[in-house]
Amino acid sequence: MKKLKFLISLIMEENRYQKLHASVARDVAGRLGVDIEILYAGNDAITQSEQLLNVIHAPSDARPDGIICAPVGTTLTPVARRAAESGIGWAVLNRECDYVTELRRICSAPVFFVSTDQSEIGRIQGRQMAALLPQGGLILYVLGPAGSPIVDYRRSHMLSTKPIKRSAPGFSCALRALHP
Repeated sequence: MKKLKFLISLIMEENRYQKLHASVARDVAGRLGVDIEILYAGNDAITQSEQLLNVIHAPSDARPDGIICAPVGTTLTPVARRAAESGIGWAVLNRECDYVTELRRICSAPVFFVSTDQSEIGRIQGRQMAALLPQGGLILYVLGPAGSPIVDYRRSHMLSTKPIKRSAPGFSCALRALHP
């Protein structure tokens, strides 16, 4: 039986969270008896795309069976499509990808994403605010990068819980997104 080979594409080597991903990947690969290669994109989306395309366009015997990717910026739709067309499995970490259903139709290898339920995180945050300030008060809610879908999901679902009585004396909720 052929030994499976996977490429792990991570954002940046200097990040402790990314180092943990790499360490766990090495441990699991050792236990499962599969080969892995880990590439870091240096926090650069173009570098990451180029690295992945170089691997995808390599001779077939040098290609991985699957790519596990923590995207720098986007969900790498064109790169994912090229991987699927080449029969390479594609997994995205910490992002939701709307192209998964389409790629599953053209690829016999697994295509999926693993992501956090941002809507539920927003609802949890709203319930936490309500528990901390049942009579109202001041909340500084730091959302994250402006224009991010994650920010929108969390904010709208946090607000759906009506965390603070708007009629409460002294009510104030500062909602601000960070601009890069």
